Amino acid sequence: MSGRRWSDAPVCATCGVEQAEPLPETCRICADERQWVPGSGQAWTSLDALTATREIRVEELEPGLWGLTSEPAVGIGQRAILVPGDLLWDPLGVVTEAAVERVRQLGGARRIVASHPHMHGAQVAWAEALGARVLVHEADAEWLQRDHELVERWSGSRELAPGLALHTLGGHFPGAAVAIWAAGSGGLGSMLAGDTIQPKPDRRHVAFMRSYPNHLPLSHRVVRRIADAAAGLRYRRLYGNIPGQLIEDGPEAVERSAVRHIRWVLGDFDHLT
Repeated sequence: MSGRRWSDAPVCATCGVEQAEPLPETCRICADERQWVPGSGQAWTSLDALTATREIRVEELEPGLWGLTSEPAVGIGQRAILVPGDLLWDPLGVVTEAAVERVRQLGGARRIVASHPHMHGAQVAWAEALGARVLVHEADAEWLQRDHELVERWSGSRELAPGLALHTLGGHFPGAAVAIWAAGSGGLGSMLAGDTIQPKPDRRHVAFMRSYPNHLPLSHRVVRRIADAAAGLRYRRLYGNIPGQLIEDGPEAVERSAVRHIRWVLGDFDHLT
């Protein structure tokens, strides 16, 4: 791998997050109630091993916005999203020379940001490869598994470039965030939501959860808080972190989903159960 510009590191095979050595007995992210450790036990791999067996597909999601997916998938299987020149969002747990070169051709990325710790992926390796900085939310810094001089903390809202900003909504994690790209959706704005607000398969609703795989819901108060915060942002399309997750009428979907969630947890539909 003569052209490689990033360091090897251990990676959790279940969540796909790069780790520092010495390795713990169990990945701390997976041992948390929001994730899981497989019944077969903790398994580790490495960036070198993953790079040797994966390809990364780069495709346009809408004019000026690009998605990166690994084949086969790594860890949770997220889709990274690139706003060329400025942001690589929810980075993959693997890096390849071909993908780095393609990202550079598109304009590179000055910042690597994950919506929440499950999506940290190989964020340090991507930063090394692209000459970027990694932003980790202050509220979730305890979940950082591989610290590095390229990592810096942030909180609240942060403008990354004109028309591109990060916003903390919380919920899934205290620092769970979204990115708003103002030029998206034909100038109406696009939200990169990660799992902070997760698009569902019917393409009309989203979910607000503490744990998606373990089905731990958030309270009605927290869901209302998240929906109200999202209502103050200007966007149209809402992108999730799994390939294919897209809501075209984002603000309406968030509000109707919040109302539905709140009514269910308050017991309005108990007669249907």
